[in-house]
Amino acid sequence: MSFGEAYTTRMRAVPEPAPLETLYAIQREAFRSDPYPPPKERKLDLRRLENLLLERQEELASAIGADFNGRCRQEVIFSEILLSIRALRHARKRVAAWMAPRPRELDWPLQPAKAWVFPQPLGVVGIISPWNYPAMLTIAPLAGALAAGNRVLLKLSEFTPGTSAALAKLIADTFPVDHVAAVQGDISVGRAFAALPFDHLLFTGSTNAGREVMRAAADNLTPVTLELGGKSPAIVAPDADLKAAAEDIAYGKLLNAGQTCIAPDYVLVPGHILEAFVAALRQSIEGYWPAPANNPEYTAIINERHLSRLEGYIQEARDRGAHVMTVGPPPELGSRRLPPTLVLNPPEDIALMRDEIFGPILPILPYERIEEAIAYVNRHPRPLALYLFARSGRTIEAVLARTVTGAACVNDTLVYIVAEDLPFGGVGASGFGRYHGREGFDTFSHLKPVFRRKVPGLSRFLRPPYGRMHELLKRILIG
Repeated sequence: MSFGEAYTTRMRAVPEPAPLETLYAIQREAFRSDPYPPPKERKLDLRRLENLLLERQEELASAIGADFNGRCRQEVIFSEILLSIRALRHARKRVAAWMAPRPRELDWPLQPAKAWVFPQPLGVVGIISPWNYPAMLTIAPLAGALAAGNRVLLKLSEFTPGTSAALAKLIADTFPVDHVAAVQGDISVGRAFAALPFDHLLFTGSTNAGREVMRAAADNLTPVTLELGGKSPAIVAPDADLKAAAEDIAYGKLLNAGQTCIAPDYVLVPGHILEAFVAALRQSIEGYWPAPANNPEYTAIINERHLSRLEGYIQEARDRGAHVMTVGPPPELGSRRLPPTLVLNPPEDIALMRDEIFGPILPILPYERIEEAIAYVNRHPRPLALYLFARSGRTIEAVLARTVTGAACVNDTLVYIVAEDLPFGGVGASGFGRYHGREGFDTFSHLKPVFRRKVPGLSRFLRPPYGRMHELLKRILIG
């Protein structure tokens, strides 16, 4: 029987999805029975998922659009499906090389011997995916976990029920439940999921929810990767190409109506070009999304709770005297489309400047010298991304060297996430751990150090009984 035939037979033999604890037990036992899938099997897993994702891309795009009450099909195809496919293909093409033993150097006193690092699957991995990019932020980490040879349990978001149902069906049609299974449910299911004794748990979501996940995982000493967010700054340097910076920031901020963890959260702009930048920004927004709040290509806010939260930010900023500018006409009643809103020089203590915004509101703050912009970033928790617009190599070097952020992107926004060979992750309050590409494979692997001898080594001379030989060796080895 070929591997493909055996795989199909196994899919038929496995029972329908079961309660959470049962699914975990099924996968744990399956891993014990087959703890090291060969490269051919891992490639086939990734290929099968890629093929079915391509086949059902329109179905997923429709489900995402419905869950958001309006999200552009083309935006979904490029930001969700394309990135998912790229992650699967990148891993499939490289998984055999990633699995290869990695030789390490041994000093002469340890000779003759060899040493290497042996990547092996961890076991059963848990992935909790969010609502803002429900397909991509499920499939991309899954690609790394499958390439590493693990069994995987997925907790899909309850805020996108149509998409979660479509993803759960896609997973069930691709894998037996002893290999990959998806569960749905509310916050109580999420808490029970995080409390399972996984070999690794990846969570993407808010900082507050990340703290809860980490607490739940701590009881089992489960290693966690937290992909959070934070207030990612954009710094416009005095020598920046103002028009290009405005275009890039407008797109990066308003893709998915700002409901993106790496979206620019605020902009620092030299005071003497503030008005020119705001004018360029408004022009860019209206060029991308004419009459945005009534434009079907401009995404709606995910639900009424988040819409109310964002409207509260705007009202507080107005009440505290900030200059609030809305781009375009008001939305149609019940559309949940919030117009792009620019808030100039808001007080630092309002909620808009404390919380991750996760919506189409952009605070803009003036500064006089680039050192002030750097100091402002460094006074706040470390963000997931930093966007710098500058021509001067000295300015670029200074900002990169003097700020600590999950990633940095110079003269563009968002696009770095498409580079599969760059690790993705936060630092400090924006999370920790990495995935994408080889770093994702390594995150979901145990990198086992191996030391091997074929014949007795020089280190035997260090054994007792001690005498003059040991004094000589001490002088040679230590000095």
